[in-house]
Amino acid sequence: MTPLYFLLFTIMTEQQDHLVSLLQQREEIDASFTKNREMYWKIQGAIEYLAQIGVTLPEPEPVEEVVEEKDVEVVED
Repeated sequence: MTPLYFLLFTIMTEQQDHLVSLLQQREEIDASFTKNREMYWKIQGAIEYLAQIGVTLPEPEPVEEVVEEKDVEVVED
């Protein structure tokens, strides 16, 4: 085996390994995406059902801003 052929073979093997890794990652992400999408639609359906039967949340209490006034001394030269 010539050194150039060995080098090309090694590079192709590394690239092929990288391709296999990327394909596996894509499959994992696709499975995760599908699972999350299904969960989203189940949650959305439950929210819509609860809204249809009249379930509501209480209005949040208004929050008053507390502003602290600090004494500032003005020094004139």
